[in-house]
Amino acid sequence: MRFGIDICTLGGQSDPRRIVELALLAEDAGWDGVFVWDHLAFAWGVPSADAWVSLAAVAQATRRIRIGTAVAVPPRHRPASLASAVASLDLLSEGRFVLGAGLGGVEAEFAAFGDVADPVIRAAQLDESLDVMARLWSGEPVHHNGEHYTVDGVTLAPTPVQRPRVPVWIGGASRPALRRAARWDGWLAGGDDQEGRMTATPEHVAADIAYIAQHRGPEPLEVALTGVSAPGSQALFRAYADAGVTWWLEHLHDGRGTPAEVMDRVTAGP
Repeated sequence: MRFGIDICTLGGQSDPRRIVELALLAEDAGWDGVFVWDHLAFAWGVPSADAWVSLAAVAQATRRIRIGTAVAVPPRHRPASLASAVASLDLLSEGRFVLGAGLGGVEAEFAAFGDVADPVIRAAQLDESLDVMARLWSGEPVHHNGEHYTVDGVTLAPTPVQRPRVPVWIGGASRPALRRAARWDGWLAGGDDQEGRMTATPEHVAADIAYIAQHRGPEPLEVALTGVSAPGSQALFRAYADAGVTWWLEHLHDGRGTPAEVMDRVTAGP
């Protein structure tokens, strides 16, 4: 199992300078990855950092750790712009970027700006957007005329460092989300609640991984679980690793305590 931090970029974590600070602490303390939320929470009255600007700064400040979104919301973006942003982040980080993607769970972040809030339509947009981006990352000309997006013979340049493309991990716990994860490279699962309690048991996670395997086959799959732990929680980590989890993402948000307490948890390492 590898270990990362998942920064809730809302409230006290909404200053991008703090996100870079936490990322540097994480790299020095031996964590393997830094992931951030992608929200427009200011639409419902909560300060929120821009994920893409923050990750660009983290990419330049760090040298070793994986960086990524947990999760980005492609239906809020145009596929061409998002594909270009991801390619640029992969170049800045020299091949360390992971795109975590999902539907988005707060309808106000769509409706407040006149975007489609219907989750059924957003699901179709997500699937089509991921397909378009994967084709653009190939560096080959893309001709696409779909239900939601059009690409008229465009070749993306520059392309990502990682080949054949940047890894895509799918977030969500619904059956459609798990089937979507089976088609890509990983699954991002929420393991804790806002009060800092683990809500997804190892048995529950193992059952969902088995469901994904039914639709994926034997090909390996990354499974990242957000959670809450104390330093050196080896028995906890072992239980989830035995269930099939390959990444533990320590969930950092205002509910974890003061900024100093959050920094202390990162500095302590996994």
